[in-house]
Amino acid sequence: MKIIAVCGMGIGTSVLLKINAEKVLRMLDLEATVEAADVATVRKVSSDAQIILTTPDLVDQLQGLPAEIISIQHVFDLEELSIKLSKALL
Repeated sequence: MKIIAVCGMGIGTSVLLKINAEKVLRMLDLEATVEAADVATVRKVSSDAQIILTTPDLVDQLQGLPAEIISIQHVFDLEELSIKLSKALL
């Protein structure tokens, strides 16, 4: 399983989403590779991804990617991330 966390520049919000997704995956006892990427390069690395994590403001820019796009409103909210990842993965 491959998950890509995406933000505008690939170094801020996406890294926070990556770290928090890894925490949630451990809590759910699930294995996945989680990568951080920016909007410009996500199309190059998403061909084998199952899930894209991003913020609501970027969802429209990511339409058409082969993975399920999950919008995370509050990147520090592990409960929101857990609920949305569980729904997508289980």
